[in-house]
Amino acid sequence: MEALKAFPLGQYIPANSFLHNLDARSKLVSSFWLIILLFLLKLNLSYLIFFLFIILEIFISRISLKYFIRSLKPIYFLVIFTFIVHFFFGEEGGRVFFKYGILHITEKGIKMAVFMSTRLIFLVMITSLLTLTTSVLDLAHGLEDILKPLNYINFPVHEFSMMMTIALRFVPTLLEETDKIIKAQKSRGAEFGKGNLLEQAKKLLPIIIPLFLSAFRRAGELAEAMEARGYRGGRGRTRYKKVSWGKKENLYISFIILLSLVLLSL
Repeated sequence: MEALKAFPLGQYIPANSFLHNLDARSKLVSSFWLIILLFLLKLNLSYLIFFLFIILEIFISRISLKYFIRSLKPIYFLVIFTFIVHFFFGEEGGRVFFKYGILHITEKGIKMAVFMSTRLIFLVMITSLLTLTTSVLDLAHGLEDILKPLNYINFPVHEFSMMMTIALRFVPTLLEETDKIIKAQKSRGAEFGKGNLLEQAKKLLPIIIPLFLSAFRRAGELAEAMEARGYRGGRGRTRYKKVSWGKKENLYISFIILLSLVLLSL
């Protein structure tokens, strides 16, 4: 269970909070818009306000901060790499602090390093807020309702939504399976992380092959289980839980719109 706890993407943490009780459609739409908004903002006061907004949402969700910190673990290297590239090789501009050959540290380079690495962190935090506060079934229904107009062009909306949510749900399951395989290989004397790059790549084969076999086996079992329960796609299906868009969803979306106007004005 260590891998499952270390990588919360795809997990749902039950709680009785404002975000948990929101309609999944409102959270999907707002998360998608916040990601777009993030690419429209510049590194100024707007980024600080955006950061405070994310902290506020984490507080409202009543989910421990450690889950959000763990969600950043897979991108630590990418964030550090992005920061270093822009810090030492970024665009020249403003005050020059250091220059030697192709290496240079400038005022504009430092700003871009902070800007790009912070953007990556915000992207993961937004996604984590969505998945940690919304169950897989609610995500599937919400995505299906949003994409429902595509039914008019014969797009398989229900199947697409189901496929996306099942894939998201199986992320922690596959990571847990990977953790078990690594432990089993280590108990047989395998050593990972030693040797040159080619040797380390060869050592991954005893992990990748069983993992693929396990994934195909789980997919087959899931397909058989769905067929045994009479699953035939979305046609004619009803829902046990009826969702409704109410005052709290309007309040949340209105707040997101107001926040967007303030940030874009900056």
